Amino acid sequence: MALTWTHKDRGEIRVHENLEELSIGLVDYIAEISEASILEHGAFCIVLSGGSLISLMGKLIEPPYNKIVDWAKWYVFWAEERAVGKSHDDSNYKLAKDNLLSKVNVFPRHICSINDRVSVDKAATEYELTIRQMVRTRTVTPSESSDCPKFDLILLGMGSDGQVASLFPNHPALEVKDDWVTYLTNSPKPPPERITFTLPVINSAANVVIVATGASKANAIHLAIDDLPLQDSSLSLPARLVQPSNGNLVWFMDKPAGSKLDGFKFSE
Repeated sequence: MALTWTHKDRGEIRVHENLEELSIGLVDYIAEISEASILEHGAFCIVLSGGSLISLMGKLIEPPYNKIVDWAKWYVFWAEERAVGKSHDDSNYKLAKDNLLSKVNVFPRHICSINDRVSVDKAATEYELTIRQMVRTRTVTPSESSDCPKFDLILLGMGSDGQVASLFPNHPALEVKDDWVTYLTNSPKPPPERITFTLPVINSAANVVIVATGASKANAIHLAIDDLPLQDSSLSLPARLVQPSNGNLVWFMDKPAGSKLDGFKFSE
């Protein structure tokens, strides 16, 4: 049974006993948001990230989810991508295709991947243009409060440094406000060239999930969620800067990742 509470500013926190329970909880949540979005506006626009997140979504290809999810209404995007070929092992597209998308009935034309045949700056521009066109046709819902898309669900992993998408602590990409998509040529983690959603796009989503597992994430989770002195360095922590303006924020983690949270310690 997950330990769940709501922080007054930082959304809903769900601390799971183990990875199996976390995976079930995450997939239940995705299926629930998918159904609600399709009922509301006829489509489910989901944004994926890389890393262990895809493996934690693996139960979607198993019964009952593979039968009850309306895959034909899914539109799939990426919050981040490495500037490598789509067949490269570092590709987030390849990770999602091999382990999820190739095993369910999402229409290929609904999979909005990033062009791997042009420079990283051109790929970022093309990707943003594609999304803008989809907002114009209302395939992707526009935000009511900003010049941004309102994705139904953005799924983010979190690094031990508080990284989300390809937004790293103290990196200039955190300051980009006018673009929906930006690019990096000097990522602190390899590979150096990456494409990422900006914070305004992430914070315009209807629902944002941040997933963190393992003890190496515990300090970053504490800095990203708990009430801290204003001068604390967490104010530049990317995960701390995720705060949907008109949407829901839910944190999924296992016990090791949540072990330093004030709410977790209080419950022990």
